[in-house]
Amino acid sequence: MVFADIADGVARGIESAQSAVSEALFEPVIRLGVTGLARAGKTVFVTSLVANLLDRNRMGHVGAIREGRVEAAFLQPQPDDTLPRFDYEANLAALLGQKPHWPESTRNISQLRISLRVQPGGLLSGLAGPRRVHVDIVDYPGEWLLDLSLIDQDYAGWSAAAISRARGRAYAADWLRLLDETDGAAALGEPRAQALAAAFTDYLRACRAAGLSDCTPGRFLLPGDLAGSPVLTFSPLPQAQRAGRGSLHREMGRRFDAYKSKVVKPFFRDHFARIDRQIVLVDVLGAIHAGPEAVEDMRRAMASVLGAFRPGPNSFLSRLLVGRRVERVLIAATKADHLHHRQHPALTAIAQAMLNEAKARAEYAGAGTDAMSIAALRATVEESRSHEGRKLDLVRGTLEGGRQAALYAGELPEEPAAILGPAHDGEAKWLDADYSVMAFEPPKLSLRAGEGPPHIRMDRAVEFLIGDRL
Repeated sequence: MVFADIADGVARGIESAQSAVSEALFEPVIRLGVTGLARAGKTVFVTSLVANLLDRNRMGHVGAIREGRVEAAFLQPQPDDTLPRFDYEANLAALLGQKPHWPESTRNISQLRISLRVQPGGLLSGLAGPRRVHVDIVDYPGEWLLDLSLIDQDYAGWSAAAISRARGRAYAADWLRLLDETDGAAALGEPRAQALAAAFTDYLRACRAAGLSDCTPGRFLLPGDLAGSPVLTFSPLPQAQRAGRGSLHREMGRRFDAYKSKVVKPFFRDHFARIDRQIVLVDVLGAIHAGPEAVEDMRRAMASVLGAFRPGPNSFLSRLLVGRRVERVLIAATKADHLHHRQHPALTAIAQAMLNEAKARAEYAGAGTDAMSIAALRATVEESRSHEGRKLDLVRGTLEGGRQAALYAGELPEEPAAILGPAHDGEAKWLDADYSVMAFEPPKLSLRAGEGPPHIRMDRAVEFLIGDRL
């Protein structure tokens, strides 16, 4: 086994070196990871990103596009034959059809390659012809990314933390009751293990429905072809005295370790560790609407997400010696179209404050980080109305069934501490405010030639993520 691991590592090193040489000398490849926490809009983001790179009239803040140096963009077969292709055409049809609707959410990893023919700028503009730059977009569930935080945890510590968090949540009652009835030192019984795993999974689903972000292990919610396997048949358990070989506690710990080694680490090795630019989408407005606990849970989850990255510059030599590093990370607060533009700076400031500590670590290692508010597909228009003697800035859009509705989401505070403070202190609800959300449907669009779907700051996001490589 040791020799096999060494041989595998050598083979991967040779493959990485060959790839680095090829990209440096011929056609550069940017591997852009797209992930997000629950309900953040990953599928819509990727669809809008590709559509707006193919038809670029709405992308004026991308320097190379503004300067006219991006001569063409086209889709190509994806380079990894083992990954599903991101279904761009079907997702775009869902958004732009006669009856627009939101496409299905991300449930597995997928990939798409878009290639750009770019004329060099600056001193090289008159000396070299156009060059192709490939952007490999890797879309994967945020739940899988959060699993990376499990790698450095042992079963006892993970169990204690998970049970402690659950104690104050009413929807954890059924799972906690089953834990209280379980003797971890007793011999393993598969029906009991399955019942515990099922109750724990129901609890994680309830966490997600309540607006919480950290719902690990992520494969419990998105099992795919692992459904029913022992690697997904475990649960946190309290520490058991005299839990010997063959006990329920010992077997649960073994399955937890198997989950890390057979599910989490292969994902990190085969996909995540090869990404060099990353955007993390977060539904900050949804968390605020769900309450202080959801905001604090999202803050912890974002710190865990950023802690999983290997930040730093990707020089030619570093790629050969240590593999890819994540050069730039963008935290994007989505659904900015649910707020009047006057409140976008406050939304961005809250997202920025959530990642301050992790941002400092990444920048120290040489990676660029930023936060902004975006909408991959703008589903609303802005308007103002008078109400009880004051002016309210609203957004108006279409609800399910075709009914038009105007939304005033509430006034976000200018200081992020007004949101993050009560969340950190464990307040049950906001003391002096209420924040609303609506489920707007995609608008019915009629796009002119050369136009991608309407958005908010998608071009600024692209400029930050890949503008330097164009």
